[in-house]
Amino acid sequence: MKSAQATLGRVFVLRLEDGDRLPDCIEEFARDNQLKQAVVHLLGGMKAGSRMVCGPADPAGRPVQVLLHELAGVHEAAGVGTLFPDQAGVARLHFHAAFGRDGQTRMGCTRPGIEVWEIAEAIILELTGPELERRRDPELGFEMLAID
Repeated sequence: MKSAQATLGRVFVLRLEDGDRLPDCIEEFARDNQLKQAVVHLLGGMKAGSRMVCGPADPAGRPVQVLLHELAGVHEAAGVGTLFPDQAGVARLHFHAAFGRDGQTRMGCTRPGIEVWEIAEAIILELTGPELERRRDPELGFEMLAID
């Protein structure tokens, strides 16, 4: 394990609206507000057709080939993620959420894109301190948080 100590900076409260797409709208907000590092909490509704990563096809395969799941119907969602810049300095959201509908739950990474149904709320807690970044791991094929 590697670690770094950060402190809280600004706190943002967002009301996302129908059709807003994650991770795009959070990453755009980060660019507009010079936000590089943060924790993101979200709850709300997500549209049918939203997609998530729900595991590796083969856990031993390299680079990792992911399984995708598409939501059938509107789902309630609650999730948390982190925002750190990639090697080009662009803030990238790594966000996982649980999606529920009619007593069934799915969970996964939202990188492929989820779309807000009517409303969602996000709280973004800026992290200040050491400047961290996500670096591409050539073996896994993922952008990984680098803590040197």
